[in-house]
Amino acid sequence: MGTERDSYDLVVIGGGPTGENLADRAHAGGLSVALVESELVGGECSYWACMPSKALLRPAAALADARRVAGSREAVGGGRLDAAAVLERRDAFASHWHDDGQAQWLASAGIDLVRGHGRLDGERRVAVDTPDGGRRVLTARHAVAVCTGTRAALPDLPGLAGARVWTSREATSARAVPGRLAVVGGGVVAVEMATAWRALGSEVTLLVRGGRLLDRTEEFAGQLVSDGLRAAGVDVRLGASVTALRREPDGTLLLDLADGTRLPADEALFATGRRPATADLGLDTVGLEPGGWIDTDDTGRATAVPAGWLYAAGDVNHRALLTHQGKYQGRIFGTAIADRAAGRPLDLAPWGRSVATADHAAVPQVVFADPEVAAVGRTLREARDAGLRVRAVDYDLGAVSGAALYADGYRGRARAVVDLDREVLVGVTFAGPGVAELLHSATVAVAGEVPLARLWHAVPAYPTISEVWLRLLEAYRG
Repeated sequence: MGTERDSYDLVVIGGGPTGENLADRAHAGGLSVALVESELVGGECSYWACMPSKALLRPAAALADARRVAGSREAVGGGRLDAAAVLERRDAFASHWHDDGQAQWLASAGIDLVRGHGRLDGERRVAVDTPDGGRRVLTARHAVAVCTGTRAALPDLPGLAGARVWTSREATSARAVPGRLAVVGGGVVAVEMATAWRALGSEVTLLVRGGRLLDRTEEFAGQLVSDGLRAAGVDVRLGASVTALRREPDGTLLLDLADGTRLPADEALFATGRRPATADLGLDTVGLEPGGWIDTDDTGRATAVPAGWLYAAGDVNHRALLTHQGKYQGRIFGTAIADRAAGRPLDLAPWGRSVATADHAAVPQVVFADPEVAAVGRTLREARDAGLRVRAVDYDLGAVSGAALYADGYRGRARAVVDLDREVLVGVTFAGPGVAELLHSATVAVAGEVPLARLWHAVPAYPTISEVWLRLLEAYRG
């Protein structure tokens, strides 16, 4: 079979949310665009991460909320989730692992989809091995953008290769509820999947090598989540390390721990970090190290490729490993690529349309545990490490009228990190039931660098949990 050759203004490798957004903005800016995808258009988020994981978690949160209020508590009683119904709903949110709808959207947007494994093949060239065994070489007149994301990083442990362990993909797409699930890790994926599968009936043991959960958040957030998991029946073991594992002939997994004990399980999820999906991407053909992260400037250009035609967006550039930040970068970088191609001036000032400033100063994230954790910007420790003169303002969320109405015996906490020299917020964290929907107001305040004196005039509706904003400002003023 021969080699087909095509030319476009921009070639995007990777059809997840980041690649889709970058391609869309570049096309809207007047460029012809080809998007190369080796799996499903829509990427990790749509089929193995954000959507299926939150579909698994939402029924558990709804049931927990019902049990927190007198009246509804009695209505639901001691009933359990219908696991089959939850998994069926999860499948629907993952589009049953078909990407027809996403592919149709690309076509409607005027973006050409090229299915197959794409690799860089020298300057402005992408070679694609197509599913039919053919080969296409795509030449980019202006730019190539790598949006291939990450893969699960597994530790080098004796017995791991033959143990058939879960990564995040298996954890979000499993067809049945395991009787005993070991979760290795203490970050977001570990916490969320421990929450979901415990609610669905698994006996869950969470093995955390460090001394606390969610070590990149404020310490109180990790403690509240740990308390919530234990209350739900999860066996949370801090300072626990796996040294080896094996799968027995009957299917049982045996995990050897550093303290000399052995943990039996039916499945084991290793949520132990991510690595860039660049090992087979042809980076060496453009002078980059295969398998590494691709560093970029704030407009998305790969800093180690001086010619300026190679871009990287989303998780693969290691700026902020979150779907929504990848989509944000896609919008910013796609516009910058189109502007450069057309000779239009770029806006390179902080918060300008051509630079991804929020990657440094206003990254929001929600951990959908019970309780939820919602945070944006810097923690107190991060702000101090950055040399800022800051003050933390804390408030008991349970003392807010809206929170007391939301749940009987509401437990939660809020923290605002104030830059004392500018009197603006540089970080906000909420931990408690239902706090995810508070986050965007905090993100606007941090990204907008809204002066605290002006925030005083942003009146929260009564009685809502949002009244915590007023309480934080009152606590700051003293």
